[in-house]
Amino acid sequence: MALAVVVVLLVVGSIIFHFMQLYGGPWYFTDIAADWGTIDFTINVTFWVTGFVFVAANLFMAWCVYKFRQKDGHKAVYEPENHKLEIGLTVFTTVGVIAMLAPGLFVWAQFVTVPEEADQYEVLASQWQWQFRYPGADGQLGAADVSHVTPTNPFGINPDDPNGQDDVVVNEPNMHLPVNQPAHALLRSHDVLHNYTVTQFRVKMDLVPGLVSYLWFDPTVEGTYDILCEELCGIGHFVMRGSVTVESQAEFDAWLASQPTFAETQAIAEPDIAAGQAAYAVCATCHGAQGEGNQALNGPKLAGQGAWYTERQLRYFQTGVRGGEGDTLGAQMTPMAMTLADDTAIRNVAAYIESLPDSPSEPTVTGDVENGQKIYQANCAACHLDDGSGTWYTDAPSLAGMSDWYFVTQISNFGAGIRGLHPNDHYGEQMVSMSTAMSNISEIEDVAAYINTLR
Repeated sequence: MALAVVVVLLVVGSIIFHFMQLYGGPWYFTDIAADWGTIDFTINVTFWVTGFVFVAANLFMAWCVYKFRQKDGHKAVYEPENHKLEIGLTVFTTVGVIAMLAPGLFVWAQFVTVPEEADQYEVLASQWQWQFRYPGADGQLGAADVSHVTPTNPFGINPDDPNGQDDVVVNEPNMHLPVNQPAHALLRSHDVLHNYTVTQFRVKMDLVPGLVSYLWFDPTVEGTYDILCEELCGIGHFVMRGSVTVESQAEFDAWLASQPTFAETQAIAEPDIAAGQAAYAVCATCHGAQGEGNQALNGPKLAGQGAWYTERQLRYFQTGVRGGEGDTLGAQMTPMAMTLADDTAIRNVAAYIESLPDSPSEPTVTGDVENGQKIYQANCAACHLDDGSGTWYTDAPSLAGMSDWYFVTQISNFGAGIRGLHPNDHYGEQMVSMSTAMSNISEIEDVAAYINTLR
């Protein structure tokens, strides 16, 4: 009897919980922002069919537990076959399955049929970031392949394809779309399985290495929405975030015009190392003549760091992404970065720093190397590599041979939210989450001590 009551309460509780979510609960659908209401209809049909079966099956089981419970003088009867019952269950199950699948087949037919008026663009996924490409004036995307991928051509656009020269490239995880204009997304991955999902758009699709998959939708509500990867793509899967801003056509056109074309990114002149050396004179005061760093002046070692990373950080200091509230040491860099007049000057000094001889810094931090190795290999190595050399591909700077005290300071800043939470720090935000792998200052020092062995 008690078991029957528990089963009935389970059913009643499940129904109550479902309707609580239906009317404003946190575990139900987000507000839809695309013309895919048929997706919601299909899911709701599935809820009603499976919900009816769940209620009916469990209440029947509770009734059986009560009806056929053990009683004195009662003997169970074995009935091996019941054709009437079997036919009824078969018909009932068939109707239920058809009710669930049929709407989905009609929706799938819509899903695979892209409207002719849809605007095409490309979504590129890699561990653990999003990038986007839009056709230029010719309305066509150029051919792309991983064989063409370089630090200056992360999309792998074929430089010999004239259709790709005017492609607009967005090398950051924020994309824009015009409202009430169907969008046709071509999906590519450079490494492993990813999944492009914007919950408010209701449609999603895997990005498969070596293939071009696609989806389409018609965004109907202006706003900014999160892009998620809903395929387990590695240790950084949970921090692979981006955003899509749906706006008016005029706003979209203005944004698109402000983005560089592929040809423009390839036409950037080679940096002038001699000019960079002259500009570095200001930096040498704190960072040393050879970029060796000076802890007494809070200047970390720069020699050995990739130019791509140095460029980004200098721009961050110039634009206020770094050096904000709470970042006392970073604030000292802001006026120094402002001495570089433009992007050319930034590239020049970054290139000069990259050319400096790389001598590992002397260790200043001690800790449990074995524990640091466990933490580093389980977390940091995925981006910064086993040898700590870092790579532009995962936007991970070099760690080996750099200033260990600076590493401790920056990981502490990420953990405290002093660094990485600025809305334009697209890559630092990932480090805010990854820094939680080190739960206290002692573990941060353990990792720093282990990195000191990667020399």
